[in-house]
Amino acid sequence: MCGIVGLFIKNQALESQLGALVAPMLSEMTERGPDSAGIAVYRNPQENGCKITVLAQHQDFDWGALEATISNHFSLRDITVTRNHAVLSLDSEIDDVQVWMRDNWSDLSITSAGTNIEIFKGKGNPAEFIDQFDIKSMTGTHALGHTRMATESAITTEHSHPFSTGQDLCLVHNGSLSNHNRLRETLRKKGVHFKTDNDSEVAAGYLSWRLSEGDDLDQALNHAIEDLDGFYTFAIGTRDGFAVMRDPIGCKPAIMAETDDWAAMSSEYRAIATLPGAENARIWEPEPTQIYSWKRS
Repeated sequence: MCGIVGLFIKNQALESQLGALVAPMLSEMTERGPDSAGIAVYRNPQENGCKITVLAQHQDFDWGALEATISNHFSLRDITVTRNHAVLSLDSEIDDVQVWMRDNWSDLSITSAGTNIEIFKGKGNPAEFIDQFDIKSMTGTHALGHTRMATESAITTEHSHPFSTGQDLCLVHNGSLSNHNRLRETLRKKGVHFKTDNDSEVAAGYLSWRLSEGDDLDQALNHAIEDLDGFYTFAIGTRDGFAVMRDPIGCKPAIMAETDDWAAMSSEYRAIATLPGAENARIWEPEPTQIYSWKRS
């Protein structure tokens, strides 16, 4: 039992309040997932080059050593450290940086890569996570969050959602997949890299692969209905979009709402109720296998 939230800002005047709006939503999901929390936020787009978020295993990681070493190989524009995470902004090719990081810094995990996305994860109570990473001050266009109750793997930061396996794509998931081990091996042969044994990372990897094969997001999700076995509610973020889909049975809870200012989803309505104007929003339960999506113009 986990909690997921997603918020897509339609009114650009509210982008400065993204964190202040999504933080209470995430906090409301504490009872569904007290073990760990994570958030993907889309903000500060890089017009050239890329940005990569990395996670250290220990709080006392030597970020200065990383900065000095990576500067010798790539054009590092900036490094912003928050606790055991750092966002690297580079004027370099994203694939080259990721390969180099995997080969040379095994004690770091790449949580996200792209031009817009940043992903932060932490163990423990979601309220502590919100404060530690100052979520309320974050700006941006859209965000997805997850609170986790570990039932199939250890409580580790690496197993926390969101998962990102492609450029600017992330996924949060409530449910379980029954064929993720077999699918993981198939995707590895197609060049998809995985960092954990979590089934949600397989779902993210599957979507990334479908997009790399030429699908748009709706097409990739339609293929997922055919190829992913299990019970799930997915919320997906892309560089300029946000989507939600449930499995054919639709047994995992989900609620959605929309106003002229925002579109939102959560595992429970009480998270959406924290948003301004929620009392006047159009509110509905997403239908099984139907794809609901929004995209910035």
